[in-house]
Amino acid sequence: MLTADFSTRTHMNEQITAAAIGQTVTLAGWVAKRRDHGGLIFVDLRDRTAIVQCTFDPDASGDAFKLAETIRPEWVVQVTGTVRKRPEGTENPQMITGEAEVVVTELEVLNRANTPPFEIEDETDTDELVRMQWRYLDIRRPAMTRTLELRAKVTAAFRRALDSLGFIEVETPILCKSTPEGARDFVVPSRIQAAKFYALPQSPQLFKQLLMVGGIERYYQIARCFRDEDLRADRQPEFTQVDIEMSFVSQDDVMQMMEQVMAEVMAAAGRELTAPLPRMTYADAMDTYGSDRPDTRFGLELVDISDVVAGSEFGVFAGAVKAGGVVKAINAKGGGSFARSRIDALNQLAIDSGAKGMAWIVFTPEGEVKSPIAKFLSSDEIAAMRERLDVEPGDLLVFGADTRDVVNEVLGVVRLALAEELAIERTGDALLWVVDFPLLRRDEDGGGTQGGEGRWAATHHPFTRPFDDDLSKLETHPGEVLSYSYDLVMNGYEIGGGTLRNHTAEVQRRVLAALGIADEEASEQFGFLLQALDSGAPPHGGIALGLDRLVMLLAGYESIRDVIAFPKTSSGADAMTGAPDALDSRQLKEVHLRVN
Repeated sequence: MLTADFSTRTHMNEQITAAAIGQTVTLAGWVAKRRDHGGLIFVDLRDRTAIVQCTFDPDASGDAFKLAETIRPEWVVQVTGTVRKRPEGTENPQMITGEAEVVVTELEVLNRANTPPFEIEDETDTDELVRMQWRYLDIRRPAMTRTLELRAKVTAAFRRALDSLGFIEVETPILCKSTPEGARDFVVPSRIQAAKFYALPQSPQLFKQLLMVGGIERYYQIARCFRDEDLRADRQPEFTQVDIEMSFVSQDDVMQMMEQVMAEVMAAAGRELTAPLPRMTYADAMDTYGSDRPDTRFGLELVDISDVVAGSEFGVFAGAVKAGGVVKAINAKGGGSFARSRIDALNQLAIDSGAKGMAWIVFTPEGEVKSPIAKFLSSDEIAAMRERLDVEPGDLLVFGADTRDVVNEVLGVVRLALAEELAIERTGDALLWVVDFPLLRRDEDGGGTQGGEGRWAATHHPFTRPFDDDLSKLETHPGEVLSYSYDLVMNGYEIGGGTLRNHTAEVQRRVLAALGIADEEASEQFGFLLQALDSGAPPHGGIALGLDRLVMLLAGYESIRDVIAFPKTSSGADAMTGAPDALDSRQLKEVHLRVN
């Protein structure tokens, strides 16, 4: 509860309950609604905490009644009056102030307001862009206010938990050196040093490692980060992460610490976390769910049937197995009732996700097998599929046949679409760890000539420590090297990711070389880090959690724009201020730039 030690008001609205009946109070806020009932005027007064019904009676309110006739929604007012019990039958049990009202004796208009472009209330169908243009009004909506309060509680819980575990909060620079960390940098030209640029940090990764070299041992920061990348519902160009690093720790130490912290954070949000959390290897997550951030609140698991169809007359299946790939299927329980158009839409989704097509079989309630591929499958193959996938009448099987990676990725996307199509209920919170990620992955979009398949890229980042037992493969079979890495997953979203770091310059140089970064370039880009690692760096590791994404899930939203006070649009623009904007010629000249 907020205290109200202010000269302009004696109480916050949430305090106007049955316990306050008989008290004289002064409140201040915004007019949510005004209702004129002939002899009486009712004003719903809103502040950050609640809405209070204020009653204006011509006999009791005097001049305040006349002034109340003129006020309009979103005017800023201050009222003084006596709290009384609402008349029987007019109580509102949905409101914490629903048993009481204030009979106003004094009214002061603190500021007038233009008519807002949309109603300031929880439920709104106003276009999101309009709400972002008028964000300061949107924030007045109680739902938005509650979301920002939740964000504050979550942030405070992180600080409280980490402080109790001996972590030190340290701020790291915003104006940094550009280093390759996986996404494009936002760059800032230097006025003092012509033709040179700062980069805004994608994360405090290097600085937190340097803090470990500096002997801080336990660091955290509620850090602002910046990435110039394509946007989506859970991604913004600037975002906030809870950044954590520890020295002299194992992977288990970091994960156990994080479970302690998350238990307090979840409790602050009125949720519960039971530790230890389940753990799943990256390989198992991809094989079973087709995703390294699986939503385990529902089934629809990927089932390998390669052995069943290895000798099939259906060439797509047999050919995939012969080429070293796999054939997998998902049983969409009850999906046999889908119209052909819905199945065709799933097929198109599979193609858009990288498949050549998606085979399917419907098992009708009457026991028939309907599918374009049914004539190529033997009765034994159908029977084996029924048994392995627990098929019942009315079910739909969808298939993927290709390399293991392609099948997993495609069916992982189809799995989520099927959950939507089948309206599968997903309630509660499912948190788990995904561990043992490959150190490297092929960057098909990054060019390069290795094997003609594109260069190697870091799965997490270039500073991740390989498994000790896999170090010998780093130069010969880099794709087989696993790493000390761990992602915290909640309800199908990655909310945190971390690794143990390379704490010797020798291993760090080998990892950079595997990424195609030659020694000279490594010294140019990361010389300060390599020098630090040669200065007595302790073994260390950490994790970073996406604060925006976590609050989004806790608040029940589907976009992080709903939990950020002043977000950017999907094109990276600020609809309210007009950023980004052009600079005038004088400003450009000062930073030694010319725009063609």
